[in-house]
Amino acid sequence: MIEGEDNTMDIVRNIKIEKSEGSKLAFIDFENITFGKQFSDHMFTASYKDGEWRDLKITPYAPITLSPACAAIHYGQSVFEGMKAYKNEAGEIFLFRPEENAKRINKSASRLCMPEVPEELFMEAIKQLITLDSDWVPAVEGCSLYIRPYIFASEELLGVRPATEYKFMIFTSPVGGYYQDEIHVKIETEYSRACEGGVGYAKAAGNYAAALYPAKLGEEQGFRQLIWTDAKEHKYIEESGTMNIMFHIGDKLITPNLDLKTTLAGITRDSVLTLARELGVKVEERKVSVDEVIEAAKDGSLKDVFGTGTAATLAQISSITYKDVKYELPALESRTLSNEIGQIIQDLKRGRAEDTHNWIYKL
Repeated sequence: MIEGEDNTMDIVRNIKIEKSEGSKLAFIDFENITFGKQFSDHMFTASYKDGEWRDLKITPYAPITLSPACAAIHYGQSVFEGMKAYKNEAGEIFLFRPEENAKRINKSASRLCMPEVPEELFMEAIKQLITLDSDWVPAVEGCSLYIRPYIFASEELLGVRPATEYKFMIFTSPVGGYYQDEIHVKIETEYSRACEGGVGYAKAAGNYAAALYPAKLGEEQGFRQLIWTDAKEHKYIEESGTMNIMFHIGDKLITPNLDLKTTLAGITRDSVLTLARELGVKVEERKVSVDEVIEAAKDGSLKDVFGTGTAATLAQISSITYKDVKYELPALESRTLSNEIGQIIQDLKRGRAEDTHNWIYKL
């Protein structure tokens, strides 16, 4: 709920704006951007108290003040989204399927007993924030403005229960490509990212914290990411790092299904599957066993493996290691399916291709 529920859109359109006195834009080299280390001039905040979202405002990007007893710090009520804004040569700005991010953050919030954010508030806050900081959207190919909406429990609370006060915030960051080097992965058979009945399908902060230690061990062994397997037997594939994963085996594009709710329902994942079907490719969403992937790598029918997600869009995997045996995959330039779909998505995001799915939101 927002204060003045009967006039929700009127309130949302009147978000208070306090402009920054001086922009940091002059200090940004858009040709050399480090992912997630530089932040735009403004941020959006809203507070939830007494069952209402209130105090909607855009202010200069700055540190925030929290109580030492902030409930999110102690009990982990924190969810977020990741999305991007793109700019074409004419200076027009586009978002890719932002309504789906609005729906998903509410699905995550619901799982963690947090209040939902009205979709019209989510969309209008992003629209006004990106419009104000439009010069921060890079026009450089391969770069974009990363958008981070998030909700966290802000109540002063030492007691295990859902908080009654929350913050909804959005800030942005100009970014380049997420992966700059070849991606070598190993199939994880000891640690687990999520389990049935857990919060694997939610974009909860704690999911990422739990993955850091095994990912660190993998990096020490030379792997850029892990392929997560099921928590029961480690026989079935779930995700790769923070991405959904897809396998092009023979004439089929195969990806783990979402039935067990242990993996995130990726927006890029859904887009890739839709485009693959339109290209005439057979798509299978089902349980994917480690054994069938390794067998396909051995007999040469594994044509492509790639991750999908907001940060990377499509991230092609160069090799898979399983039980200390490394399986090299086909050269990236030879991969017809992922290269074609990746180009289609990039053209859509920058307004270069016809949007037949109503995926593109133009500011």
